[in-house]
Amino acid sequence: MTDLMLFRQDADGRDVELRGSTVALEVELQRRIEAGMESMLGIRFLASEYPTGPWHRGRIDTLGLDENGTPALIEYKKGSDSGVMSQAISYLSWLDSAHHEFEALVKKKLGSEAAEAIDWRNPRMVCIAASFSHHDRVAVHRLHERIDLVRYRIFDGGLLSLLLIESAPGSPRPAPARRRRRELEETSAGGGDEQPSVRATPGAAPACLQDLYAELDEALTAWGEVEVAPLLHYIAYRRMVNLASVIFRPKHEVILVYLRVDPDTVELEEGFSRDMRGIGHLGTGDLEVRIASAADLEKAGPLIRRAFEAA
Repeated sequence: MTDLMLFRQDADGRDVELRGSTVALEVELQRRIEAGMESMLGIRFLASEYPTGPWHRGRIDTLGLDENGTPALIEYKKGSDSGVMSQAISYLSWLDSAHHEFEALVKKKLGSEAAEAIDWRNPRMVCIAASFSHHDRVAVHRLHERIDLVRYRIFDGGLLSLLLIESAPGSPRPAPARRRRRELEETSAGGGDEQPSVRATPGAAPACLQDLYAELDEALTAWGEVEVAPLLHYIAYRRMVNLASVIFRPKHEVILVYLRVDPDTVELEEGFSRDMRGIGHLGTGDLEVRIASAADLEKAGPLIRRAFEAA
């Protein structure tokens, strides 16, 4: 379903549909999303109207870094635009040639640690518009780029809706050589509880956790369309933003799941759930859930559903 219907209950208890509209000026949409895009899109703000130089001849509406350390470019259209796909590819092409420039910007805005951790393998393009053509929606699945098509609507009362209508995972590329060396050093230095025991890809689940992970994967994708993105240290399950991060701990025969759930709304249980706010950890999500058995997975079911709804 790609059409969002929003209703308000009137004084007589009847549901009345609210009719959405579009913005009068594109910049209105841009400023609104930039002000809250970390919660809306899982992207940290870096810059507005960023120039791409004389060859690419453009200005990227918004530059950011997403919650997984991936470069993110956002383009807005107040209506629809048949050229949105070619513009997206042009800007991603610019990004390929501007690694050092982008890293310098991240270092300036978010610090050295964020700059050193940038994941260059699969940059993200987010196109936000009032509508997209059928050809746009088909095209994203033929390209090798990671592109999200997001439809917006404005409603009375200051309401803004964002609906992900198409998403292509892209084809991850090899990381730059210096990044691969750093990743190798981090992986070989592992072994402590704060380091991943294996590369977090679905096919690399250790034998002792494969069956349990298969059940967990089914639970995380059961409520609707979810993208599964294997990263270096964890597997991200995402819709518009991450709903969960999964890490294997074969030494303890446990799977750690970090969920997009407010720990203050959960009755924490020692040995099963933990508040991770203020505690450094790999992946995203403030609530840690330890899955060591089918019973743990069943108990985690309602929390997984809440994380899905929050994403």
